Amino acid sequence: MRELNLFITGLGNVGSELLSLITKKNKYSQKFKMNVIGISNSKFMFFDKKGVDLSKWKSLLSNGEKNNRDQFFNRTIKFNLSNSVFVDNTASEIISREYENYFNEGISVVTCNKIACSSDFGYYEKLKKLTIKNNVSFLYETNVGSAIPVIETLNNLILSNDEIFSVRGILSGSLNYIFNNFTIENTFHNIVEKAKKLGLTEPNPLIDLSGVDVARKLLIVSRECGFTTEIDDIKIKSFLPNSHELNFSSNQSFSNYIEENKTYFNNKLSLAKAKNCRLKHIAELKSNGKGVISLEEIKKGDVFYDVLDEENIIIIKTKNNLKNPIVLKGPGAGGFITAKGVLNDILKI
Repeated sequence: MRELNLFITGLGNVGSELLSLITKKNKYSQKFKMNVIGISNSKFMFFDKKGVDLSKWKSLLSNGEKNNRDQFFNRTIKFNLSNSVFVDNTASEIISREYENYFNEGISVVTCNKIACSSDFGYYEKLKKLTIKNNVSFLYETNVGSAIPVIETLNNLILSNDEIFSVRGILSGSLNYIFNNFTIENTFHNIVEKAKKLGLTEPNPLIDLSGVDVARKLLIVSRECGFTTEIDDIKIKSFLPNSHELNFSSNQSFSNYIEENKTYFNNKLSLAKAKNCRLKHIAELKSNGKGVISLEEIKKGDVFYDVLDEENIIIIKTKNNLKNPIVLKGPGAGGFITAKGVLNDILKI
């Protein structure tokens, strides 16, 4: 039986769903097994060389050792297990900076954390080179389309010597959910709160509504297309009022700001309705590798018009598919969907 040995950090919404999926996969697979050797959250860590009992991982973790990032890495190395994979389910910049240490020890990395691949290009390039040097995998499909194979499709197009002319799409399932459900005046702040409670937004919804999360995704798309793009090459046309002044001390203060500006959001909704349009948050990558993100009024008949709540859609135009572009569509938000994408990356290894 083929085996992988997993060391998993981040056991919140995505991480807990991932452990459930691994349990089910191991139960029904006769040819492949994933051994979860180490787990950690922000407070604790727990290891078992024979494999963590996933039926009681919460109690084992809460009674484990105090989490220490250096110790977690050192313990992982000390086990010296073949086919080891470090899985990062966090949104932590600190943890994203650990990847190179794992690569240098011959350990692959799977992550839904966008920070490493959307940081400065030099670091992104360094990680890519380290994977080649150490013959390890670095997989982050969920950085862009959750469980939709956006990065894999782009990589395959590049490998086949096709030329990508443009990529245009809805890259935020959370924002699509918000604007799909914003159909009645004075409800915008309530829908944002509901999306947060459903686990569709980042813990801080400002990251989604400001366009920063989508900008990171489009930046990664650009780099996967072969461009040396930096975040400043992605222009965000913010739909938030006084966006250049936004600085909130808490999620509650941001929630208050959304509610206080309900007239502003109502006006956007009214203008779209008057034109028989729907509001959609669109990201577009141009042929020069630069991108733009904006809230658009989409007319009926447009491919984006009927994209459902948490769905993402990506339209890829290439030299060989200019008249009939490639269309990728599917669920693009939520812990379970993201966990499925992370599991798919693990299975690729």
